Amino acid sequence: MAGGWARDGAVSEQIEASISDELARLKARRGPQGESLAHCAECDEPIPEARRSAIPGVKLCIDCQQERDTSQPSRGGINRRGSKDSQLK
Repeated sequence: MAGGWARDGAVSEQIEASISDELARLKARRGPQGESLAHCAECDEPIPEARRSAIPGVKLCIDCQQERDTSQPSRGGINRRGSKDSQLK
């Protein structure tokens, strides 16, 4: 159900391409590697055995990891492909 100059299925293709791009970006993020630390690399608090066995290569305690995760800038919901409809808003 495309309108104007777009061919049928163009919107669905754009959505699929955006999802594929985001999945590829998430897969590219590297997780912890190596041996888990017994104590946090930032605050030196002990890392529980359950966390070390659940996440191989963990280097931070839960509190430090949460602080690091919240300090990272979030990605905006901008349509980088620049569809005609998104430019008109």
